[in-house]
Amino acid sequence: MLVNRCQFVDDHQRRHGEKRLRDILGTSRSSFSYWRRTTAARTVRQSVEARLAAQIRKVHQDSDGTYGAPRITAELRDQGEQINHKRVVRIMRTARCNTRRWHSRPDSGPRSPTRTPSKQQQLPWPEPHRRVQNWNTGARFGP
Repeated sequence: MLVNRCQFVDDHQRRHGEKRLRDILGTSRSSFSYWRRTTAARTVRQSVEARLAAQIRKVHQDSDGTYGAPRITAELRDQGEQINHKRVVRIMRTARCNTRRWHSRPDSGPRSPTRTPSKQQQLPWPEPHRRVQNWNTGARFGP
């Protein structure tokens, strides 16, 4: 949010004045000065992340969309990149590199109805007995 405000102030300061725009948008002078000082570092980081995004897309496509962030991180490290898995996750999210989601069978989830075996599929062991629920009232009967 601050970046958008500072960018707006930078774009329109000649016409309306820097102090007036900062006051209207509620941006402090120190924040705007810091944003302006770090512009060069931001552009370098953006270009590096664009290069990394291209590498991530290539590794992702080479794996037919099956590699996730941990494997892509390992591949990039094998290629000589010094990169953290958190950064790979963030870049994958912004580059929209989604991994395939493996779905289980529709009748195997926790919400699926329980299936009783048919007569042909009778289990070789006997049906387990139900445990009788014992309600302990705390009263003792007898001596």
